Amino acid sequence: MTAELTGTCLTLGDDRPAIRFSRAYDQSVEQVWRFVTEPDRTDHWFPSRLRMELRPGGTAHFSGDPHQADDTGTVLDADPPRHLSFTWGGDELHLDLEALDTGRSRLTLTNILGAANAAARNAAGWEVCLLALDAVARGERHGGPHSADAADWHHYYRAYLDAGFPSGAPVPDPG
Repeated sequence: MTAELTGTCLTLGDDRPAIRFSRAYDQSVEQVWRFVTEPDRTDHWFPSRLRMELRPGGTAHFSGDPHQADDTGTVLDADPPRHLSFTWGGDELHLDLEALDTGRSRLTLTNILGAANAAARNAAGWEVCLLALDAVARGERHGGPHSADAADWHHYYRAYLDAGFPSGAPVPDPG
């Protein structure tokens, strides 16, 4: 089975490496904003339990990811319901929403990488997470990216390696 890859690897204007995903949803910008900011909704797709103060300088709390220690970050910008950015480890995450045609919207997730060699690993992770968000946005029940409902991360990781995304960062144990 071939993995359909939706991420792109890029270098931003300031020479920072990044990966980017874009998804269209049959919900309004305001509805998708709730999926990406409300804890009872992020729990179904985000890789960690995400709790944050939605204001520049606010704290973002990350917990419960079986592959990394609990952590905190800083909200860089929050412009509800259009833009949210925050730090996470050595990375930045930017979530941008735009209205499309009647009642539809587009979410663009940009992960600015602290190290270029994390591109394949993170792209595979975001692929799995965004597939969970896609399911939740369609009204389906989903246990999240670490559940039995989740797509196979290793399958996507191998596909991103084959696509030439930079690699070398530590990866989760397949056990």
